[in-house]
Amino acid sequence: MTTPSDIAAQIADRVEALPRPQRRHLVALIGPPASGKTTVADALLNELNARGVPTGLIAMDGFHLDNSILDARGLRARKGAPETFDLAGFASLLARLTVEDEVIAPTFDRVRDASIGSSRVVSKDMSTVIVEGNYLLLDAPGWRDLAKHWTLSVMLAVPMDALEKRLMQRWRDFGFSEADARAKALGNDIPNARRVLEQSLPADVTLSN
Repeated sequence: MTTPSDIAAQIADRVEALPRPQRRHLVALIGPPASGKTTVADALLNELNARGVPTGLIAMDGFHLDNSILDARGLRARKGAPETFDLAGFASLLARLTVEDEVIAPTFDRVRDASIGSSRVVSKDMSTVIVEGNYLLLDAPGWRDLAKHWTLSVMLAVPMDALEKRLMQRWRDFGFSEADARAKALGNDIPNARRVLEQSLPADVTLSN
């Protein structure tokens, strides 16, 4: 069985083989909802730092639009779809990471279901930054422009039936009933997952998780 640590070690090997960056490498970790991106990203962060590669981590989820904005736009039920993110703000941050010594970024609190501004630091010494998110290679206007930032892109591939089970369990863990968990998974998460798997540009590396 391949574990998140195994996957992280495979990616770390590739990162270590990259030439020295002018400022820093941006490593994109892409996958549909419940593909294990966050777990693998954390494992990769630990693995690279343990190998002496100063590494930071940015999550695209930090650029979720606030629920009040989603409510005003009638998009609350679609939270997690591409149109529910601040794409311009995210793209601006990526551009800054390629030229600035220090960059402050938001994070996402899943329990509070809200972005927390200015809560993560990418410091000058970090020669690599892991960027994790669903749509980092989405072949759609605006989104496809993000691909130019990636020194290395890695897609985590998970069968749809496994994703459905994981997504339903995720909502159960948040206290949703069986019916409501199924509705959340099938009504929004699974369409988003299919979009990631079927409408993304090719990644440099695809790994099963």
